[in-house]
Amino acid sequence: MGGAVSAGEDNDDLIDNLKEAQYIRTEKVEQAFRAIDRGDYYLDGYRDNAYKDLAWKHGNIHLSAPCIYSEVMEALKLQPGLSFLNLGSGTGYLSTMVGLIIGPFGVNHGVELHTDVVEYAREKLEDFIKNSDSFDKFEFCEPVFVVGNCLEISADSHQYDRIYCGAGVQKDHENYMKVLLKIGGILVMPIEDQLTQITRTGQCSWESKNILAVSFAPLVQQSRADGEKPDTVELPSLTVRSLQDLSRVYIRRTLRDLDSEDSAGKEAVQRVPQKRKRRRCQRRRINTYVFVGNQLIPQMVESEEEEHVEEEQKEVEDEEEERDIGDIEILKQANMLRDQIMALPLPESLKAYLLFYREK
Repeated sequence: MGGAVSAGEDNDDLIDNLKEAQYIRTEKVEQAFRAIDRGDYYLDGYRDNAYKDLAWKHGNIHLSAPCIYSEVMEALKLQPGLSFLNLGSGTGYLSTMVGLIIGPFGVNHGVELHTDVVEYAREKLEDFIKNSDSFDKFEFCEPVFVVGNCLEISADSHQYDRIYCGAGVQKDHENYMKVLLKIGGILVMPIEDQLTQITRTGQCSWESKNILAVSFAPLVQQSRADGEKPDTVELPSLTVRSLQDLSRVYIRRTLRDLDSEDSAGKEAVQRVPQKRKRRRCQRRRINTYVFVGNQLIPQMVESEEEEHVEEEQKEVEDEEEERDIGDIEILKQANMLRDQIMALPLPESLKAYLLFYREK
């Protein structure tokens, strides 16, 4: 599933294409997508495919197409402080983006069937926290992943504000998913080949809306011998942050706010010449059929629309040769949070804690 937008040269280019195609429609979703490089979740040797609008699978590791994740993120209507459950959390790519929006006072849990995929997700999460330049620019709710079949979640488990299921849900499992949702919450899942948004409006009432036609592999049902008890999945507990952790959150927030105030008095944007990005144009052909005797023969015919697009592309290229377009480009500012923390009159061990033990 995918291929709805043109391939990008890098992560930012991919996000530009998703915005242009109206898959990404809100600023907070755009910021989350730009902060997490999709290519970082690919295995070595496969990164060249990371910025295509296509799903990717290698063994048990799987990533949905970017256009699907975009629609999911928009449909969840995420806000700071919400609780989120990802059923079939996979590589943790989506859960990490969600964590950037719901912030340190949210809840971010994931259930994944395959142990090797959970280990992979934890490695990618650690790499993001330790090495990503984006980490210090957000307040983050770290995902917690557990191994298990999401159809075997304990009946007395707590409910969530937002839920996403990343596998095809059978109609007879729909109610099972709904009871995990708080009143007022939103569940997004593929059901009967439609990505569907379900809002719980009351104790026994829901509203459904189809978002996008999709094709997902179905949920795996746990096989067991007659009389054998299922392996019940215990979701992570809801814990209260320690005073030490809260102090770190607020110190980092205060320093970040101070840096923003200082930057407000300085020139934050510059007008720079920027060449217009050329639209990628694929040649379109129409399949037609003609009768030759008693046989129906397929024939490829160029469409008039193709000729029109090619003429339009030539005009754009001619304009680019004549002039550059001056656009307002927001320059990426150096992240000063680390320097501010290192300048504090604190023991080195405490500075390291405030930096989440990041080395850069």
